[in-house]
Amino acid sequence: MVHINALIGDFGRYHFWLCFIVFLSRFNVSFHQLAIIFLAAPVEYYCPGTNNTCCNDPVFNTTVFKRTIITEWNLICESDWFKDLTQTIFQFGVFCGSLLFGITSDIYGRRPTLIASIIIEIFAGIMSSFLPDFWSFSFARWVVGIANGGCIIIAFVIVMEYVGSVKRDIVSILIHVPFTIGNMVVAGIGYLIRDYSYFLLFISVSNVILLFYICLLPESPRWLLVVNKTEEAILLMEKVAKYNKLPTEHIRSKMEFYQLEHRTSRPQSTALDLFRSPNLRRNITVMSFIWLICSYCFYGVSFYISHLTGDIFINVLASGGVCTCATIISIPLINFSKRKTVVILGNVVCSLCLLAIGFVPEGKASLVVGCLGEMQCYIIFIVIYLYGSEMFPTVVRNAAIGICSMMARVGAMIAPFAANLRPYGKWCSPVAFGIFPMISALLCLLFLPETKDCELLMTIDEAEAAGNNMEVPRLDNDLDIEESEV
Repeated sequence: MVHINALIGDFGRYHFWLCFIVFLSRFNVSFHQLAIIFLAAPVEYYCPGTNNTCCNDPVFNTTVFKRTIITEWNLICESDWFKDLTQTIFQFGVFCGSLLFGITSDIYGRRPTLIASIIIEIFAGIMSSFLPDFWSFSFARWVVGIANGGCIIIAFVIVMEYVGSVKRDIVSILIHVPFTIGNMVVAGIGYLIRDYSYFLLFISVSNVILLFYICLLPESPRWLLVVNKTEEAILLMEKVAKYNKLPTEHIRSKMEFYQLEHRTSRPQSTALDLFRSPNLRRNITVMSFIWLICSYCFYGVSFYISHLTGDIFINVLASGGVCTCATIISIPLINFSKRKTVVILGNVVCSLCLLAIGFVPEGKASLVVGCLGEMQCYIIFIVIYLYGSEMFPTVVRNAAIGICSMMARVGAMIAPFAANLRPYGKWCSPVAFGIFPMISALLCLLFLPETKDCELLMTIDEAEAAGNNMEVPRLDNDLDIEESEV
């Protein structure tokens, strides 16, 4: 196994610059993820000349929001569910994009697929801002969701493939900071722009700045190596090492030696390889379930918190603040604890908090418990992004993260249904959310390997060899290229 970061550095000036430009893409992800809150904001109305609550020509109260998709297409009464359908369609787009871009980035590279997803998101977002009917609008939002899913996973993976194990922990946390800040920024955008059309236009056009990726975004040297583009990988690694003020004279010989030993005639790896190998199959199955439950609980408890006050802008701002606190708390947890420990204990605490919501008095107590549950969910989210990227080899890493992210979208889509169980009893929704994190904790304890301080795996064979012993090879201080265990 080759220790690339021993040659280009764990985290130097080049890594800092790369993280800065890639982190910018997280803002547009959060803008579109939370856009529905302002696109379909609750609005009061009355039917002129009648006491009925449903009519074809309602008069809407435009004091707070001048135009929303509700006022634009009369999404009230029997059409009320269409506003929720819009978000389901968007999340389904993220579902599709996570898988589509996860697989294509393993085939065509991280750089071109990330740029493509950003371009698609910009144009589909602008298009959605002036489409004349609900169905064309929803289709455009679906396309935005596809691109959004691509941005989420590719940005994370490309950063993780550059940063060495020494700094990978903290960088995997900091990449979530722009997302949480974006949560709070979008509240300000919604406050200043009360027309849904101009709101969508603004958050879409603001992403045009990311087109500088065409000129500046580099490819992943790990991906270049696994697809046998050795010369490009060598030139890129020499550039990175030189920028980080590290020696470059040994890079070419070490990379050529590595490729000579590992070049084979085996077919290109695909997402299906995750299910052909027993250890990878076990890991992807358990990890996908953990992602699904984490997303399911996070969006469920967020739905609960959103109903604690009538001020929509304060709701979004508070949610972003809670997630930012979770990000800060994650730094010492990941630095000083093992991945499995954080995931297991986080799920146990999350489970207890969500169950407690159904049994504590409503008011400040339920607010505090709900916020603690949301924080735990977000902490787990941060850790499993890092955990998953370390667990799967380069040849299928994006596909693996894409599948996990796809399952997270499933959790996000079913969460509202569980949150609406309240009419059947105060305890129904908390129990529906609270029991599953405990199952996730148990599965993680029994089946997943520990990956802290590991060198990222490159091939399926390395992953299988590591998984057989429930251990992932540790990073040495040696600069030599080590042979794979197989």
